[in-house]
Amino acid sequence: MLSFFKKTSDKEIIKAPISGKCIPLEEVKDEVFSSKMIGDGIAIDSTGDIVYAPADGTIATIVSSKHAVGMQLNNGVEILIHVGLETVELKGEGFTLLVNVNDKVKEGTPLIKIDRAFIESKGMSLVTPVIIIESEKYDIDKCAIGQEVYGGKNTVIEYKMK
Repeated sequence: MLSFFKKTSDKEIIKAPISGKCIPLEEVKDEVFSSKMIGDGIAIDSTGDIVYAPADGTIATIVSSKHAVGMQLNNGVEILIHVGLETVELKGEGFTLLVNVNDKVKEGTPLIKIDRAFIESKGMSLVTPVIIIESEKYDIDKCAIGQEVYGGKNTVIEYKMK
């Protein structure tokens, strides 16, 4: 009776950490990501200049070159946001960190500011993979492939424990 009022999904969500077009991870021109060596997820061909927390959690790691952030979400899931391809070569130039390791953040909190003009002047891609680490533990729905998404606003991944 009135079953349509029951919750039909126990899926968790990950929002877009940056604005741009959501693309399949397999299309990323870096084998580490396209082969899902680190985990499964999506990528965003970014147009934005701010990286936002895609869910509530804690900043677990920040790569010294400031282009990648690892988060442990409040539910224990670990994710990686990797801004650009080969941007490690910039040694932090073009990136301004807005958080520190161990900071607790809410969904939508700004994490990194990007100097797009500088990074693009170096001929580097700002495609941004968003990876669920140990993704084999989860059923993952990549729900925004092919769509324009806005950082901190649109859901790009839904997942639940297998």
